[in-house]
Amino acid sequence: MNAIIFSAILGVVMMFTGIFTNKKKVITLTAIIALVVLLTVNLLNSYGLFSIQIDTKDLLHFNKLGLFFNTLMIASTLIFVLLSGSEIEKISDKTADFYALIFFVLCGTAILTSYNGMLMLFLGIEILSIPLYILTGSDKHNLKSNEASLKYFLMGSFTTGIMLMGIALLYGATGTFGMASVGTGALPPSSGVQGPAFLQVAGLLLLFGAMCFKVSAAPFHFWTPDVYDGAPSVFTSFMATIVKAAGFFAFIKLFASNANLLGPTWNILLSFVIVATLFAGNITAVFQRSIKRMLAYSSIAQVGFMLFALYSNNDLATEGIILYTVAYSLATIGFFAVLMKVKDYTFDGFNGLGATQPVLAFVATICLLSLAGIPLTAGFFAKYYMLASVVKSGGPLWMVIVAVLFAAVSAYYYFKVIQAMYFKEGQPETSEITGGFKIGLLLVAAAIVLFGVLPSIVLNCFYF
Repeated sequence: MNAIIFSAILGVVMMFTGIFTNKKKVITLTAIIALVVLLTVNLLNSYGLFSIQIDTKDLLHFNKLGLFFNTLMIASTLIFVLLSGSEIEKISDKTADFYALIFFVLCGTAILTSYNGMLMLFLGIEILSIPLYILTGSDKHNLKSNEASLKYFLMGSFTTGIMLMGIALLYGATGTFGMASVGTGALPPSSGVQGPAFLQVAGLLLLFGAMCFKVSAAPFHFWTPDVYDGAPSVFTSFMATIVKAAGFFAFIKLFASNANLLGPTWNILLSFVIVATLFAGNITAVFQRSIKRMLAYSSIAQVGFMLFALYSNNDLATEGIILYTVAYSLATIGFFAVLMKVKDYTFDGFNGLGATQPVLAFVATICLLSLAGIPLTAGFFAKYYMLASVVKSGGPLWMVIVAVLFAAVSAYYYFKVIQAMYFKEGQPETSEITGGFKIGLLLVAAAIVLFGVLPSIVLNCFYF
């Protein structure tokens, strides 16, 4: 409850910060302090030292995994602001409003990690999504940003309607919005009515489609490249990491205990979605000329691996999704921080970066290696845990083989960037780069390598 209340309050505080000062550096510093406060109160809640007690009428349920995910999301946002806060300041004079929206997104993520009913799931998704529509179109002088915002809003609204229809069908079948009743009909067996079972299956399938849209899983991924490409790069970084991880947590929580209602159909359906997501993300990324658009498709491919946690639903899957969240967030935030310093987003724009900006090229390489799942980076163990969870659950070996093959395909387009930086000549144009920014990047790279060598550091924090 601490994270929900404080993120909402701090969001309002950030709104009023813009009234008292127009100095963007002061606003960014205020946001950093607010994030540290939010992280602190959530940690205190996690360890039972300070917890706001409110009777939520069983609409919210707080557990160790949810609180730990809150910590990961807030810490990732703090790293994001420390590295990319200067880029937020460049978009417009509404810097305080942007930070306010980011805190409201964190409020939505806190709800999604603790919801215990369909009503709170809907509220969490909407509190998460609505600020993103605004952030996507924040660069008002850029037509691509305006188009991306409109497309995201229309597609998101349509998906919300599908989600509400699914929730309505579940309510019709069970008579309640509670999570515990999703898999069990409210009508007594003696009634002889077969309708509720059909309504439950139909409702879950509609919710499955809506959640696939939220996390960019195929075949509901078509909005992602245009929205990620059109949005300001700094907010693309935020959407591709913190927002996606929160959506995944909600996705897993919803279906982990209710997938049995779909029977054997569930494994077939999820297998199709996983393979389709891996195929669509990796194969399409190979043909991209813009690195930013390539990263949009690669984020879809990463979703394919993360879906293995939903397929397996065991302890390895839980540990895997934690590691994946850390590895993917660090690598994506770090690489986008580098990308925003390079003025040309094409592959040619990175030619010779290793010679002109060795620190940026080095950190970008570490981030790309982690995204590709190369050993000694956090991404390797993240992918390993995902595949190991499938084997442990008795899943088909062909899915593991397909995933490994597509991981090899992903290495091709990631290494194209590394090749451009180190093996091609050029004079890439970059914006001003401070010493503090380079130190921040090196710390992110060090964390990626450290968690790649000792993943137990992250997992030990969870098993406190």
